[in-house]
Amino acid sequence: MSFIVAEIPYMMETEMQMPKKISARQNEITADFFKELDKHISDIANGRVDTMFEINEIANILNIHPRHLTNTIKLTTGKHPCFYFEERILMVAKQMLSENRMSIASIAKLLTYDPSNFTKFFKRYTGQTPKQFREEALSKKTEHFTI
Repeated sequence: MSFIVAEIPYMMETEMQMPKKISARQNEITADFFKELDKHISDIANGRVDTMFEINEIANILNIHPRHLTNTIKLTTGKHPCFYFEERILMVAKQMLSENRMSIASIAKLLTYDPSNFTKFFKRYTGQTPKQFREEALSKKTEHFTI
């Protein structure tokens, strides 16, 4: 079982206001951040690693200070890097829940969560528990095939 993390484009609202040289470097840092984040989330989802990176670990890989990474991501995208961690985790969780191959507790553990904290995290961002999401996703699949 292999999960692919799709790349999610980011918006650069401030590009016109920055000098070209600075903008190019910030864009490079942002692109490298997303590349490393997607690789790491894929590694997590496929069981190749069992601990979630923190911002400082990605900054370390990119050979920059964590504060510089955070400020650059916030400047180029308008959102904190943690937003993208959570977004990617949710995307993978939704995919796993929809496929119904693993228990919710197993998905939580694979994504480095305690099952009860995973439920809280998932509900905070989707408004549904993982079980409700799975049931809805499976009923949509069933409706699609019966029509």
